Amino acid sequence: MLISTGKRSMQLLHVFLLAVLPHLNLALSSSGVGEHAETIRCIERERQALLNFKQDLIDNYGRLSSWGSSTKDCCKWEGVHCSNHNTTTSHVTMLDLHTRYDDFSYLKALRGNISPSLLELNHLRYLDLSHNYFSESRIPKFIGSLRRLRYLNLADCFFFGPIPHQFNNLSNLRHLDLAYNSLLNIENLEWLSHLSLLSHLDLSEVELSKTTGWVQSISNLPLLKELHLSGCSLADITPSSSFRSNSSVSLSFVDLSFNSLSSSIFNWLFNFSSSLADIDLGYNELKGSIPDAFGDMVSLTHLNLRGNQLEGGLPKSFVNSSHLQTLDLSDNKLTEELQEFLQTLSGSKNSLESLDLSYNLLKGPLPDFTKFSLLRELSLFNNALSGTFPKYIGNLPNLGYLNLSGNQISGSFPDLSVFPSLVSLHLQNNQLNGTIDRSIGQLQNLVILNCAFNSLKGIISDAHFSNLSSLQYLTLANNALTFNFSPDWVPPFQLEVMKFSSCKLGPRFPKWLRTQNKFSELDMSSNGIAGNIPSWFRDLTLRLNYLNLSHNQINSLLPDLSLRFWGFPGIDLSDNLFTGPIPLIPSNVSSLNLSKNKFEGSLSFLCAITGELLFYLDLSNNRLSGELPYCLSHFKKVSILSLANNNFHGEIPGSIGSLSQIQILNLRSNNLSGEVPSSLKRCNMLRIIDLRGNRFTGEVPEWLGTHLTSLIILILRSNELNGSIPWQICHLNRIQVLDLSQNHLSGNMPSCFSNFTALVETNKSDASTIFDYPVVIISLSKWGMSWYPGSYVSNAFVQWKGQDQEYGKNLRLLKTIDLSSNKLSGKIPEQVGSLAGLRSLNLSRNTLTGKIIQDIGQMKMLESLDLSANRLSGEIPRGIADLNFLSVLNLSRNNLSGKIPLSTQLQSFDASAYSENSVLCGVPLPKKCPGEEKPAESPNTAHQKDKNIQEDEDSSITQGFYVSMGLGFFFGFWGVLGTVLFNSRSKHAFFMFLNRITDWIYVTIALNWARLQRRL
Repeated sequence: MLISTGKRSMQLLHVFLLAVLPHLNLALSSSGVGEHAETIRCIERERQALLNFKQDLIDNYGRLSSWGSSTKDCCKWEGVHCSNHNTTTSHVTMLDLHTRYDDFSYLKALRGNISPSLLELNHLRYLDLSHNYFSESRIPKFIGSLRRLRYLNLADCFFFGPIPHQFNNLSNLRHLDLAYNSLLNIENLEWLSHLSLLSHLDLSEVELSKTTGWVQSISNLPLLKELHLSGCSLADITPSSSFRSNSSVSLSFVDLSFNSLSSSIFNWLFNFSSSLADIDLGYNELKGSIPDAFGDMVSLTHLNLRGNQLEGGLPKSFVNSSHLQTLDLSDNKLTEELQEFLQTLSGSKNSLESLDLSYNLLKGPLPDFTKFSLLRELSLFNNALSGTFPKYIGNLPNLGYLNLSGNQISGSFPDLSVFPSLVSLHLQNNQLNGTIDRSIGQLQNLVILNCAFNSLKGIISDAHFSNLSSLQYLTLANNALTFNFSPDWVPPFQLEVMKFSSCKLGPRFPKWLRTQNKFSELDMSSNGIAGNIPSWFRDLTLRLNYLNLSHNQINSLLPDLSLRFWGFPGIDLSDNLFTGPIPLIPSNVSSLNLSKNKFEGSLSFLCAITGELLFYLDLSNNRLSGELPYCLSHFKKVSILSLANNNFHGEIPGSIGSLSQIQILNLRSNNLSGEVPSSLKRCNMLRIIDLRGNRFTGEVPEWLGTHLTSLIILILRSNELNGSIPWQICHLNRIQVLDLSQNHLSGNMPSCFSNFTALVETNKSDASTIFDYPVVIISLSKWGMSWYPGSYVSNAFVQWKGQDQEYGKNLRLLKTIDLSSNKLSGKIPEQVGSLAGLRSLNLSRNTLTGKIIQDIGQMKMLESLDLSANRLSGEIPRGIADLNFLSVLNLSRNNLSGKIPLSTQLQSFDASAYSENSVLCGVPLPKKCPGEEKPAESPNTAHQKDKNIQEDEDSSITQGFYVSMGLGFFFGFWGVLGTVLFNSRSKHAFFMFLNRITDWIYVTIALNWARLQRRL
């Protein structure tokens, strides 16, 4: 389930960083309150109670530094408010110590326990301790004794257990917020009936799945105005429970998002049609059409139905929605024409401010939105909109957010001067072409510009950005744009995010980067940059969080990167010409790709990476050497590890078994030796293992089959493994590529190949070889923390159709078994014939005996079959002629006998595919089979016979014959073809018939040609 709100995202960050930084102890200096004489208003008993309360708290940020002797009057302490300030003494009525969410809220949170000394605050009406960390303790029971409380907020405090029954006593409570305490245990809401004055209730993300009758409990709160039950796993209501309630007639705000509610919830909500103004039913299980009743809600201003399965379009009743300000129908299945949708919504033309229709199936061209003159936000992301950007569109003076990405909008870049207030513009993943219009330079408020993945071309100059002083986020990636700025150009902006992948910035580093000192993300991959990294770039006081300079021709030594990054950075410098040793890397790096360079030296630098958040490490295709370090065990979160094509030697350290999250292990083409370490059995998430081209010895481990059952690719090719293939390998029912070739394996093949489920099934593979890893971005500005999936395309060298080829994106489509170049003996197991989805089988260069399995014709998807250089005997099974996809065949160097079966394919292979089988005969071999040769006729006899036949044939051909033949061909051809075209079963039968006819014609021609050659 998606994260529901930004607030919840920050809570997750809070939990995460508290776990990562448990011993962090920061303190701010006090505000410097003077010790001058002051009038004491605070009651001493209450003052002492607050000091006792402070003693039980851990205040790393010094928020309570004003609490103490420096300020005698507790009414002036941080977060404390008192009543009756005009009298000599005052009671504490308000205690507000909530933690405000910002980039460092996890540091500011109070921790510890809530002291019962608060009971001394008899006049307390307002208590807010939200967003602090109380060690997963229970909500103190004594809070239920604070009977004067009107406002109670304990949200996001990590409480667990039941709600104290003493809450029944809080009869004066108007506002109750226990949200984001997901470990609270609430089995019923009957206690709410005692809180008859409650107007605001927030239990968001509190588990309520066992709470029955929640509708009844809520409906019995007569003054309730706001209800927040987002992400509570609410039980769905039945139509019978959707009763009419006359009690809670003031309900105006309802948030029931992120539950599993069905459309029956509508019946209950429509009881409050006259009062409801704000409704959020996002991410439930609503189906069917949008009910007409929403359009009849006279007070409705905000409606959110995102993330459901609603279909069709907007009901006609919405033409009456004259107060609607926000409408979010994103992530549904709406299919209406966008023009018709907006026409139905025209009743809100003077009120609508935000419209989100992203992730639907809306179609048609972009219409004119100018009738919605107050529109501030418009998102049509990921629909099926087409056509060009309308040239007739008028002015939208208030539009600040426009997202048209992920459609099929074509044509030239639009004139954006009609959107003077635009702050965020997203046009990526469309079909826009031509140059970027210079009108973009007039958008002085623009902060985000994303035009990536289009077909834009032409030159980008400093004139495009002359007035964009507010710009912070710029991505023009994957276009054919050329940057041509004045040599001394100083941009008016300070960018935080820059993504220019596949644009032309080179051949030198752009000098204008020297002026940018706030950016945290920089992607200049595939920019045609060559030469050294300039010294000024190294000297920038960067606080980078993500750097991508891959696919260029940078050939310098790599500078020390350890002090240039912060947070949990991602670094991609792959496919360049970097040389020398790898310098120090940031200790908290989360992804590191230095592959396809010329780095030398050892991996000792890895041991300086102390953070445990390294998800992705690729150092393949370099000149690195030495042994693999034991400190690999530090990387508990790594899921992708590739050290292929280097010069590493020695054994794989046993510490590699600590990588419990690893999914890809690629150590291909090194000089590693020893046995495959048994500690790898603990890495049960492994899906790809490639150890090809090393010097591993010992047997193929049995635990590969018993412990690593998620494997889809296992490559142990070109090593020195011995012994037999363990039968436990057959437990790998997801395996698609099994390559044990070029070893010293002996014994019989296992007879359990039918357990390879993925190879038995003929459907396309649903296994992915593209793996996601998190790219964590921590911004220095208001963007906060975010993460998005980076994609790693796994690769492997696989022998396919007799040639070694590297596969990347298409690796998942391969289904192959290669056991060639070993010492396997015995018969080919009959179970091999059950592998109907297998595309390549190579058992060549072994000592296999017996016959080719009779069921080989059932392997319908087979494209390559190599059984050469064995000791197979007997005839070639006739079923092999049914392998319609077979394009590579090698049966040579065996003891096969008999006649080669007749088929189009088998006779089309070169004779070498059958060579060195001494008693094998038939086309295409030159050796004829017994009975194929007939006694030769005398030339005169044969000539006279042919002449008589020709004369008989000529006499039967008349003009009527040609007419009849033409008419017969016309009606026969279209009668048969018409049936075939409109009937799938007939179509299949027809083409099978054509296949057999073709085989018969081919064989007949071949035999007659051979006879003709003998006569001649």
